[in-house]
Amino acid sequence: MSLDKQIEVLTRRLNNTIVDSPRKVIVGFLVLTLVFAGGVGLVSTDTEATDSFTDGLEEQEALDAVNEEFEDPFKPESESTQLIHSGSNVLTREALLRDLRVLEEVESRDNLRAASANGPATVIAQQIDPSADTAAEQRRAIESTSASRIEKIVRELSDNSRFTRTLATDFNPTSASASASITLISHDVPSGFSDSNLQEVQITIRSIASDQPGEITAFGSGVTNAETATVIGDSLTIVMPVVVLLLLLFLVIAYRDPIDLSLGLLSLLLTIIWTFGFLGFSGIPFSQQMITVPVLLLAVGVDFGIHIINRYREEAVAGYNATEAMREANNQLLIAFVIVTVTTVFGFGANVVSDLTPIRNMGIASGIGIIFTFLIFGLFLPAAKLEVDRLREAYNVPEFNSAPISSEDSTLGKFLTFPAQASRYAPIAFVVVLLITGGMAAMYGSGVDTSFETEDFLPPEEQPAYVTGLPEPFAPSEYTVSETLNLLEDRFSTNQDQSVRLYVEGNFEESHALEALAAPNDDATGSLAVGDGGSARPTSIVTVIQSYAEQDQEFARLVARNDVNGNGIPDRNLDRIYDVLLASPAGDRAEQYLTPDRRSAQVEYAIDSEASQSEAATDARAFAEEFRYETTATGQIVVFDAVTGIIFNSSIQGLIIAMGLTGLFLIIAYAVLEDKPLLGIVNLFPILLAIAFLLGTMRYLGISLNALTGTILSISIGLGIAYSVHATHRFVDEYNAGADAYESIIITFSGTGGALLGSMLTTSLGTGALALAITPVLGDFGLLMAISVIYSFAFTIIALPPAVLLWERYQSVWSEVTLPTPM
Repeated sequence: MSLDKQIEVLTRRLNNTIVDSPRKVIVGFLVLTLVFAGGVGLVSTDTEATDSFTDGLEEQEALDAVNEEFEDPFKPESESTQLIHSGSNVLTREALLRDLRVLEEVESRDNLRAASANGPATVIAQQIDPSADTAAEQRRAIESTSASRIEKIVRELSDNSRFTRTLATDFNPTSASASASITLISHDVPSGFSDSNLQEVQITIRSIASDQPGEITAFGSGVTNAETATVIGDSLTIVMPVVVLLLLLFLVIAYRDPIDLSLGLLSLLLTIIWTFGFLGFSGIPFSQQMITVPVLLLAVGVDFGIHIINRYREEAVAGYNATEAMREANNQLLIAFVIVTVTTVFGFGANVVSDLTPIRNMGIASGIGIIFTFLIFGLFLPAAKLEVDRLREAYNVPEFNSAPISSEDSTLGKFLTFPAQASRYAPIAFVVVLLITGGMAAMYGSGVDTSFETEDFLPPEEQPAYVTGLPEPFAPSEYTVSETLNLLEDRFSTNQDQSVRLYVEGNFEESHALEALAAPNDDATGSLAVGDGGSARPTSIVTVIQSYAEQDQEFARLVARNDVNGNGIPDRNLDRIYDVLLASPAGDRAEQYLTPDRRSAQVEYAIDSEASQSEAATDARAFAEEFRYETTATGQIVVFDAVTGIIFNSSIQGLIIAMGLTGLFLIIAYAVLEDKPLLGIVNLFPILLAIAFLLGTMRYLGISLNALTGTILSISIGLGIAYSVHATHRFVDEYNAGADAYESIIITFSGTGGALLGSMLTTSLGTGALALAITPVLGDFGLLMAISVIYSFAFTIIALPPAVLLWERYQSVWSEVTLPTPM
């Protein structure tokens, strides 16, 4: 028996099981639903917005080494919380007391595990009373001191880096003023102290700070992770009701029957339960990217549901009873569903090749979810629909509206077949014009940007009115992370986007070590050439030595005695120079650039503020190759550029894999099932145009390929191919029944076209509802998904008819290159 016959037999057996034993099928699926429901409660949440994207990168490993190996005197060894105070002047007596009252309350609570604190208020208080170790003692010291005395102390501390580093860059010693300050609270935490524990500690401290007058807030990784988790929940709370409402609205129009509508919604619910249960059992965490998965599954499920109900109604209108109508409809649709499922899995699952864990997890979850969608809508829904209609018939329950969405004689049917009617007369011209316009769109879209930024994952500083005006329980939480980050970047030297780092490994006690570290600096290129004469502007152990030599004459003489060529960089006895430097007041500064074992160093380089992320990272990597020792470019800007490159590569790889596998599968499927392999290429034609125009639209709208939109290309193939597959499969059914190509395409779009339209409206508005999400990355993804679905539908209606008509006209020529029929 040939392969196509074997597939036909298997399909009919499966369909007969559904039609002849619907109750067994229903019970089996409900039991499986109970099993998967047990995994829903095991789903964890990934709140680390960017960390999961950078795991395993060479640049990130170098940055981790830098952060671990080089001592920062202002960074505690244990967990810490930043207390950020902003105002007209945070160095007044009253402002300092506010900081200390917060610290006093924090120290009084054992569960907050406060070990020490360092900030302007603590430093000034200990300057007044060196024995004041607790916040309460420090508060009393400030209270007993006049405002003028405090101003004098501030001026005296203006040369103390430990004090000035806690103040905003606008610190003015003369007026003893600064617009913001940071107090670092160190926590004494036991081993195994979890992220959730830290979140609780920092959220509590933020609550304590908010009780004080003035602008005081707490900040740290716990606050960021807590708000990231909250924004996921808030986004789901805002988006999902809108998705469900829109789906409900259009499903009411598509089904026009409350019982059919209920069956469709039940099937969607089972799909979500199965998918979330899988996430729980598999241990895949739910991240912001995962918010798109249920929306995508709802979109595909709606498509399947509308097609099965609409096709069943077409057969019922033709005179079949319920059982035979479902048997006929499902016999025709099961193969189409299988083709759509496989191609959609290729599209969604292509993201598993990504080197970025969140994107790979999203590909796995969406791919598995699509298989669940096929099983539920391809097997459970037909069985449930048939059983319900049998009960209707037994109890004389009327049907509200059993007509299909469109027909050949309806106005909608005539509208949907208009492109087919027009392209009948010049299919070649239509195809050529579409290829030219698609090619132009693709060329324009090839210039789309790629980006990766922390801000993509965080709620914007100001929420739009439609979000802030929502009533409970839909009203979002109050978010402070973006505002705090902007304050830190504006008022403190914390903007890492203005510098890059080089991590240098070697023996820095060798006589040539410091010369080797400084040698490349005179001939910097690109964005690193910001110094005089095109030189670099570094900060390193060399600059620390030179800076301290200017302050201490004895150390300057030591350096000069060991400087052979007189350029200010010692060439001998480096171990002795390091020992003296580390024992000096500049020791804490030196420890930031040289490890205690003298085997690693870091160099910070200022970069041109107008340079792009890509330019700065490329220049930093090229500059690293100029060093004698093994050197790795790192820093946030370099790490994020590496992620950006991976996102772009993943997007292109995903597109190629999805397109290649989909095209190959369609060619083989149509060769095996219909002996018409080139219909597979015809099937792919509308989606190629949709992707080309989607890229052009992204560039036009200024939307870049980022951590989430980078998946849009392959996902668009997976989601959009369903329109073309359903139309092509219906065309083949009609064509094999004896109609010519033109008649078949007219019947296809006057019947199946209505289901495609209903699916497009529900899917585009459902996925487009993600544009309402709080985080920008989800909003952009939702908008692009809606545009992608609209393009897929439009080009299926416009581009498929001329391509099919052209296929019929030249199929006798093409048949010479078709694949051999499998035996």
